[in-house]
Amino acid sequence: MPILERECDAFPEDLLSWEHLGTDLEERWWAVYTRSRQEKELMRALRIMQIPFFCPIIPHRYRSPAGRIRTSYLPLFTNYVFMYADGAQRYEALKSNCISSTIEVKDGPELTYDLRQIQRLIRAGAPLTLEDKLQPGSRVRIKSGALSGLVGVITKRQGQDHLFVAVNFLQQGATVRLEDFQIEPID
Repeated sequence: MPILERECDAFPEDLLSWEHLGTDLEERWWAVYTRSRQEKELMRALRIMQIPFFCPIIPHRYRSPAGRIRTSYLPLFTNYVFMYADGAQRYEALKSNCISSTIEVKDGPELTYDLRQIQRLIRAGAPLTLEDKLQPGSRVRIKSGALSGLVGVITKRQGQDHLFVAVNFLQQGATVRLEDFQIEPID
């Protein structure tokens, strides 16, 4: 049973499906670094201000001291919310008192691509593991199943293959365990 219900991780909900996302001349992606544990509070404020954002939220299951299994929903990238805004909207967001700093994303299309892949992994219900650093390896594409078409890098952990999907801007990403038959190499 969740402590709190899962909150919306994107506003508007179809944000990442916008055709020209990341290529607009006025609006751009901002990586917003929040004050400690203020991601959801910022998301609520941005939603009220009608400012588009995306913050990947994943379930975290744990056992309470009484032995019950609890589920909480936590941001995949601690202290980061991705905001798609112009300068005036950024200024309004800064008034929320939840933001430590903002970083302008120079390559909007690349961040958009990375965030879309992360969103697909979350929606597929794949168990994700946060990865702090990009690791070298073979680039592959998933060729079958619910994650078909995702591109990432193969990593080995505890003798098993994992697909690493990166958000290059943050130098972080997430991994999901794979079977060999699901992937094909990319030249």
